[in-house]
Amino acid sequence: MSNCKAMILGCAGTELSADEIALYRDQQPWGFILFARNLKEEGQIRSLVQSMRDAVGRQDAPVLIDQEGGRVQRIRAPMAESYPSGSVLGALYEQDEARGLRAAWLMSRLHAFDLTKLGININCLPVLDVVVPGGTPAIGNRSYGENTATVAAVGKAAAEGLKAGGMLPVMKHMPGHGRAMVDSHHDLPVVSASIDELDAHDFLPFRQMKDELMGMSAHIVFTAIDPENPATTSRKVIDEVIRGRIGFDGLLLSDDSSMNALKGTLGERAANIISGGCDIVLHCNGVMEEMKQVVREVPLLSGKSLKRAEAALAGFTPADTSREADLRAEFWSLIPSA
Repeated sequence: MSNCKAMILGCAGTELSADEIALYRDQQPWGFILFARNLKEEGQIRSLVQSMRDAVGRQDAPVLIDQEGGRVQRIRAPMAESYPSGSVLGALYEQDEARGLRAAWLMSRLHAFDLTKLGININCLPVLDVVVPGGTPAIGNRSYGENTATVAAVGKAAAEGLKAGGMLPVMKHMPGHGRAMVDSHHDLPVVSASIDELDAHDFLPFRQMKDELMGMSAHIVFTAIDPENPATTSRKVIDEVIRGRIGFDGLLLSDDSSMNALKGTLGERAANIISGGCDIVLHCNGVMEEMKQVVREVPLLSGKSLKRAEAALAGFTPADTSREADLRAEFWSLIPSA
């Protein structure tokens, strides 16, 4: 793995082009990420995933996806059921804690059934952002709710369900995206809450899950910590908050570097992400000219980042592949109006 670069890349379509294969072979991204544009049917997805791993010559190369449920669910019917959003699980927990926790665990366990058969082994879940009234719908019902304890408890159950299914979770968006008033895909959110408010509210779910192996950053400026730079590129936020107050020492991925909350060229963004302290640059849209800029600025994995990446790949556990039908039936029996 020491010859891998500190990046995760996407691709443009449902099969790799010759240029994509050459780029992957020569530049050796640590892993890959899939979006709806890449997904047509099960055999095609398995073939695409295998071709990505073949291109880098590593059959353990991670392949990620955002399969949350609700509006952020890349694989949809008929390949996967239409799962509810995180807010449904949070509301269920607040009505009946045991039922909510079981539903969260089961839904993630079902995601694992759906994804592992396609060769996908990392799901960017749980969403640990605690939303506030008036926040951007970019998070909205993806969150488990406005109550910090609810988000922490349901998020932990969701992560455990993925791991029980042989997948790794990715906590997002560190150190908290719930106060954002604008969508970071388009604009840079600025949060002016005090450090004490953030510590007691936004950071708490991440602190309670600080021993997870992977997390994803937030493209948000926290003026009480670093008024100049979003968390993704802020050495101060990453060192003092994510690594410090929260205590997370796992592999930290940036959120998508092509999002417009970040400034500069794609190459400048990638360089800033690495210098800010993220371990891995995430670039999702599959645009070749952008990927070429990114790969020029991203270094080989080394030092603590290499150790964290190695620890993540060592963190997969064998999954029991039986009882899928029973677990599906149990899950839908717990969901209101299912």
